Amino acid sequence: MEKDTTRIGGHTEVGTIKRLLLKNPRDAWTSQDRIRAQWKDLHYLSEPDFAKAEAEFQDFVELLSDTVPEIEFLPASDQGGLDSVYVRDASIVTDEGLILCNMGKPARKEEPGDMHSYISSRDIPVLGQIEGEGTLEGGDLVWLDSSTLVVGCGYRTNDEGIKQLWELTADFLDELVVVPLPHWDGPDDVLHLMSMLSPVDHDILAVYSRLLSVPFREWLLEREYTLVEIPDEEYNSMACNILAVEPGKVIMLEGNPITRKLLEDQGVEVKTYAGEEISRKGAGGPTCLTRPLHRSMQG
Repeated sequence: MEKDTTRIGGHTEVGTIKRLLLKNPRDAWTSQDRIRAQWKDLHYLSEPDFAKAEAEFQDFVELLSDTVPEIEFLPASDQGGLDSVYVRDASIVTDEGLILCNMGKPARKEEPGDMHSYISSRDIPVLGQIEGEGTLEGGDLVWLDSSTLVVGCGYRTNDEGIKQLWELTADFLDELVVVPLPHWDGPDDVLHLMSMLSPVDHDILAVYSRLLSVPFREWLLEREYTLVEIPDEEYNSMACNILAVEPGKVIMLEGNPITRKLLEDQGVEVKTYAGEEISRKGAGGPTCLTRPLHRSMQG
């Protein structure tokens, strides 16, 4: 039977991933020379090793393949830089089609165009695009339930981008919750909303509360979410960047044993991957590396 390439959606961060888009670092980074030319300007922590990154990525794909039936790969582009390996940020998935973002990081401006080219070739519908002075990045968007979308407002996503997002989604959203993001280490730091909040089950969120505003944290508690608090000593090792592949089943970076134990105490099944090259050095964890195109609440 021919695959339905238009099948997308799922207003959830924890529903079972049925269809997933990735980009191989081989296609994003091309060569060690290209990495060497870009990594400092992109504020990576250190220079990634091209060969080791490819090996890490293959292990990551194998881990995803245990649960995800359809995995696709965004092709190489002359326009994209090293950050294009973090495919989540260039788009937002809705049941009505993809929303193409407008990147707040200037070096990533071409990525939504590359995403558009790919989804057009797959007959995936486009609901709209963030344009002009509006900026919006996928890492600042979190679905809390099918009609509640939370968006972080900071250096990567601005008020105008959020205004355009609301105009595109108002017909099917009950609530768009805007969360101001902190300055932290400044505009060059990669600080998205998902740097401090990751849903791991329908009513369980991994959070780094020191970066959450008091009103937003209280709002979550009023809605009876269980908050798994990321410890200070594991925040910088990206313990809060967690990908749910289905409700209560997650993938996270290895080397965060305290957080793993906290999650397992809540009944969450945890698998880990080694991501020194593909994740830690570029500050992009498993949610950043993946763009779920279709999630299902039906299992």
